[in-house]
Amino acid sequence: MSAESLHASATELLTAWKPEAGQDRSLREAMLAFLGSAPMGCLREHAPGHITASAIVFSHDRREVLLTLHPRVGRWIQLGGHCEPGDESVADAALREAVEESGIADLELRPGLYGAQAHPITCSLGVPTRHLDLLFEIVAPPGAVPVRSAESTDLRWWPVDGLPAGADVLLVS
Repeated sequence: MSAESLHASATELLTAWKPEAGQDRSLREAMLAFLGSAPMGCLREHAPGHITASAIVFSHDRREVLLTLHPRVGRWIQLGGHCEPGDESVADAALREAVEESGIADLELRPGLYGAQAHPITCSLGVPTRHLDLLFEIVAPPGAVPVRSAESTDLRWWPVDGLPAGADVLLVS
């Protein structure tokens, strides 16, 4: 991984993303401004905040979404995490995280940015920071059975129209 390749991929994704909602457009502009002032902003070590890679994993028929009960956050959220050595792009990081956290090997990454979110969090740095999530759409093969990793309290499929109470998941229609 290079900080430059991750930064370039994040900037390229956000530049190409054309959200319709005003709030999403504002978030896009804020993230681009952040990246413009933070060359190391895709790395976990950037304490003021950093780009993270999230995966909205859908079942093959898009009727269900795979969520993790995150032990630190205490809510059902999408899969994902920090960019790591070996990730050439933020999309690569999202797919790697989805495979690691779901145990499903044959996931299909859809091109482009699915969405974006920003979350205040105390992550593995141990200090308050911000996760600037770039979200990617990923589709599981038919019959995919997830296997919970050590990074999750629970892991399961949820109907897209029946998410658990308190879930923090962006589903774009």
